[in-house]
Amino acid sequence: MTHLWMRAETRPFEERAGLTPEGVAQLTDRGIRVTVEHSRTRILPIDGYAAAGAELAEEGSWPEAPDDAIIFGLKELPEDGTPLHHRHIMFGHAYKGQPAGQILLRRFRAGGGTLHDLEYLLDADGRRVAAFGYWAGYVGAAVSLKCWAAQRRGGICGPVSAFAGKDDLIDEIRANLDGTGTPPRAIVIGALGRVGTGARDFCTAVGVPVTSWDMAETAHGGPFPEIAAHEVFLNCILAGSHTPVFVPREMADAPRALSVIGDIACDPTSDFSPIKIYDQATDWGDPALRVRTDPVLDVMAIDNLPSLLPLESSEDFARQLLPFLKEVGTLDGTVWGRAEKIFKTNMEALQ
Repeated sequence: MTHLWMRAETRPFEERAGLTPEGVAQLTDRGIRVTVEHSRTRILPIDGYAAAGAELAEEGSWPEAPDDAIIFGLKELPEDGTPLHHRHIMFGHAYKGQPAGQILLRRFRAGGGTLHDLEYLLDADGRRVAAFGYWAGYVGAAVSLKCWAAQRRGGICGPVSAFAGKDDLIDEIRANLDGTGTPPRAIVIGALGRVGTGARDFCTAVGVPVTSWDMAETAHGGPFPEIAAHEVFLNCILAGSHTPVFVPREMADAPRALSVIGDIACDPTSDFSPIKIYDQATDWGDPALRVRTDPVLDVMAIDNLPSLLPLESSEDFARQLLPFLKEVGTLDGTVWGRAEKIFKTNMEALQ
């Protein structure tokens, strides 16, 4: 019997879940055994999972799960160096040379386990089957505009925390923008994708004009002076070796209207990062990294943005992923088999 074990998240402020109680009921109806760990932070109460047929386990007890259990989470595991012998489903951030990702892969090598990276669950045409992208874009635009409003008042963006729903988020950013004068002009690169669509939708909701760019506008490879002519740049591109540089170091020191970069894709430690003026993520406590002071330039690069809207983003992602969790016990011809091949390729290249 296939056994799916949803672990508690350990990252601070992480309230999301990749499986809802409704999903548990559908999986158990298909004969899949489901275990759900207790969690002090998960947005969805544990009682709903129990009522749907899940077995319950103590928070953080997944290392003692049966060897054949498939461990399912969203964000990173505790960085304790222990070998990983289970099959894990999560966002690994390990395939583009990230230092922490290389450490993670070595833990899999030591334990003989397997990573099925959620970012690389692909259909037969190479398209991702489930993503938090829309809500990352939506919230990333919101926090970036919050940073811009703080600049207009002579400061830097203060801490952010989770919102009960998107209407509350819209209301807060409208209040932040109120009294700051003419709204900023935002340019969104990757505007046709999930992330870019979310970013554009939020900007529209609060009355910020948007220039929408996608592959056609960036195909010439740069430079891109149009970015510097906008007050806010929202990067919604999942970078790869083919991605051009959107913000070279010299752009920050040249004349510009640009004062906030929302790097919603947020991959600053990758060699492929298209934004070359910073090298560290920001967080909920300090959303803005000030990289220049005259004129001011802040980078917003929070890497768990959808967690600021944990309920909407969890329900949406779980709905997308559920059809594929129903076949999680099968590798041949499935997204799981394709993800395993990608893992093995990266393990072979691991130094």
